[in-house]
Amino acid sequence: MDKNKLAEMTKEGLRRLGKAVVVITSQFEGQRYAMAATAVSELSMDPPSLLICVNKSASIHPVLDAKANFCINILSSAQERLSRLCSGESRGEARFSEGHWKDASNGAPRLVDAQACFVCTNSDNFEFGTHSVFVGLIETVHVFGEVDPLIYLSGTYTRVELER
Repeated sequence: MDKNKLAEMTKEGLRRLGKAVVVITSQFEGQRYAMAATAVSELSMDPPSLLICVNKSASIHPVLDAKANFCINILSSAQERLSRLCSGESRGEARFSEGHWKDASNGAPRLVDAQACFVCTNSDNFEFGTHSVFVGLIETVHVFGEVDPLIYLSGTYTRVELER
């Protein structure tokens, strides 16, 4: 398969992979940064750690590359507007105009009403293609409310109905 066709088919295949929407946050030299993402994955339970994949063109990338710590905030289905703000609809401090934010123990902004918030030490990173992969060692975890994450699937936001 040629390179362009493979990239097109990869994107089409990944549209079938539903993922929770998160907002990755950090703070560096007194400025707060935030970006919406779905490229987050658990890495290990010993030590507890997560991976985040960040495009090198993202405004938060140089901050993370400078080893700033970060938070991974899993959004609830009611926080779609916040995801849109952090997906390019706004810039800088305007991305924090929605939600209840407070500084986490590592200095990164934490979304108090996120489904879950993982406060992470920026432990390691490597570059691959257009992105960098950052390893976050989990310092603390905060959970809030019922399980009802915002899901991104096939280019749109949705939610999962849990049978109880």
